[in-house]
Amino acid sequence: MERRTFLRGAVVGSSAAAFGGTLMRGAVYAAPAQPGTGPYGALLAPDANGIALPGGFTSRVIARSGRTVAGTSYTWHSAPDGGACFADGTGWIYVSNSEVDPGGGASAVRFDSSGNVTGAYRILSGTRQNCAGGRTPWDSWLSCEEVSLGHVYETDPRGVAAAVRRAAMGRFKHEAAAADPVRKVVYLTEDETNGCFYRFVPATWGDLSDGTLQVLVAGTAASGSFTWANVPDPDGSPTATRSQVSGAKRFNGGEGCHYADDTVWFTTKGDNRVWRLDLAAGTYALAYDDSLVSGSAPLTGVDNITGSSSGDLYVAEDGGNMEICLITPADVVSPFLRVSGQSGSEITGPAFSPDGTRLYFSSQRGTSGSSSGGITYEVRGPFRS
Repeated sequence: MERRTFLRGAVVGSSAAAFGGTLMRGAVYAAPAQPGTGPYGALLAPDANGIALPGGFTSRVIARSGRTVAGTSYTWHSAPDGGACFADGTGWIYVSNSEVDPGGGASAVRFDSSGNVTGAYRILSGTRQNCAGGRTPWDSWLSCEEVSLGHVYETDPRGVAAAVRRAAMGRFKHEAAAADPVRKVVYLTEDETNGCFYRFVPATWGDLSDGTLQVLVAGTAASGSFTWANVPDPDGSPTATRSQVSGAKRFNGGEGCHYADDTVWFTTKGDNRVWRLDLAAGTYALAYDDSLVSGSAPLTGVDNITGSSSGDLYVAEDGGNMEICLITPADVVSPFLRVSGQSGSEITGPAFSPDGTRLYFSSQRGTSGSSSGGITYEVRGPFRS
């Protein structure tokens, strides 16, 4: 797969082919790519788990699909996908979706303050192809069904409260969700070749049982201003939600979504693009495009996105050379880790522990290339704070 260039907040113009992988936030032009120049340095040889990491970082396997999680009696699910971490007393919990149909659902692993696994359990069952999702500010996990007329389910990471279907958030081929506590909305991506980008406006913030589903309306250009319009029938039947509002902007296969500092980043897999919404300004820009290839840019196959407390973005690759790439606030892109020997898989579910010292992620199909071969990892090291 061809390597591509990521332009954070850049304006795409006639000189686009010259853009590289060093990013200038809000700039018109970006400097040529500088692979391997990130804050942690070059990747070392793969470790015993097949993970190439910068110096000072280590990895361990947390769980494998079809096997019991160490120290528990719980069998880890197939095809681990989107994930997030939640504080739990002095420890934390990592939740992970299962992208299989039927079966789906989500599971969780509990850790103590030293990072030891103390439990594992199911938090959602009986759903279909739960791909990505997002955490809420009130510490619930939104698990999204990536199927036609799919639902969003609000789940309890601690496994105490029963999961609840949030029908008001619309029925479509859901992918990811990102909560915006400033505007008190939840952004939603749609994994269709002519999909849309949505936001859900709850009637009461903190309660997703009722509210208004809206779709982003904009022109066909790669950048410009946008507005929001109500979706008349969030149920999506007989008319799909993406077909109900004239002027709704189309996106080719919505994937990961991340909110930070009045900005929403989301990826589209069908055209290998990353989009940036400046929520304060009400503008959007094409931050990355498959046509903007310049040299050996370090990011290929953009998919899930997460962020750290330092302001760094971590972008997981679907295929490519199985990397999680780092994008710093100084707008430099570099590989943070690479998984070897698993070219038939994809990286999913990157999420940081609450204290920012550990990064969790999965290889969805592992070395076997099958959904039953998923592997969930933890990386520790001197992450920037």
